[in-house]
Amino acid sequence: QVQLVESGGGLVQAGGSLKLSCASSGSTYNFNAMGWHRQAPGKQRELIAVITSDSRTDYALSVKGRFTISRENAVNTMYLQMSSLKPEDTAMYYCSASEATRDYWGQGTQVTVSS
Repeated sequence: QVQLVESGGGLVQAGGSLKLSCASSGSTYNFNAMGWHRQAPGKQRELIAVITSDSRTDYALSVKGRFTISRENAVNTMYLQMSSLKPEDTAMYYCSASEATRDYWGQGTQVTVSS
């Protein structure tokens, strides 16, 4: 059973930066893709960034140019570098990982951006 654990969230001022980490208890080499999602209060969870096993990336328009997803398979960890943060980026951030037959989710880390 793979476990994903997010860290790095917190309170930051608008315009600031944060780097989230998603540590996997299993080898990230096994994942076809990994992603970051977020859910703001009263809103649906949205996929904001994805990275494939061959490190291709894609981003939601709302974060493109400001966030960077990466993965370091040697330490079984995925990252989300967030810059130029806005109050509307405030949400619970979750990581996910996909194998051929199932998906895994972390429990989330809170990001709060003050204006």
